[in-house]
Amino acid sequence: MNWIEIGELSDIPLRGARCVKTPQGKIAVFRTAENDVFAIEDHCPHRGGPLSQGIVHGRAVTCPLHNWVISLETGRALGADEGEVRTIPVRNEDGKLFIALESLMLAAAE
Repeated sequence: MNWIEIGELSDIPLRGARCVKTPQGKIAVFRTAENDVFAIEDHCPHRGGPLSQGIVHGRAVTCPLHNWVISLETGRALGADEGEVRTIPVRNEDGKLFIALESLMLAAAE
C-alpha cells in the first residue's frame, strides 16, 4: 500500500475530526476519546452531510444534518438507517498519521 502522511494525531482534538482533501474526494479522519483513529468518506450516505462536522461518540459519528449514526469501524449506518460510506485504512506511527492512498484509487475505479 502507498501510505501518505496527513498530519499528527495532536492535530485532531479528542472526539473530533479533521478533513483531508484527496483527488478522490474529502476524507474525514476521526480521533476517539480512547485515541483510536479512523478514516471514512466525509459525506453521510443519507443526504451527503459533512461527517467531519458531526459528533463523535464511542466508535461512531452522528451526522450534523439529520442525526444519522455512522460506524467509524465499518462505515455503515447504525440503527434503523441503511447505507454506508467507504472506510480508508489509517495508520498511527508514533503520533504521525497516514492514510492508504491505494485504497482510495481502487475504490474510485469501482
